[in-house]
Amino acid sequence: MGKSRSGVNGRNSPGQRRGVKVHAGQTIRAGGIIVRQVGSHFHAGDNVGTGKDFTLFALKDGTVQFSTAGARRIVSVKPAE
Repeated sequence: MGKSRSGVNGRNSPGQRRGVKVHAGQTIRAGGIIVRQVGSHFHAGDNVGTGKDFTLFALKDGTVQFSTAGARRIVSVKPAE
């Protein structure tokens, strides 16, 4: 029988560290990243901006809130008092 050639299978790429970085109820500073994503799984709400790679980030200091509008998951920042 031939060799199994297991040496050709050894490729793997590292993870991209995507996902929610700041959860509901946590405080965030302006410019802080809330969600790293591919495509708009989460949508920007009040005081949240969207980067060119769909990253959601805070526009103001405050507390992160998650909500739904139909099938959309919306991320907002409630400004600090």
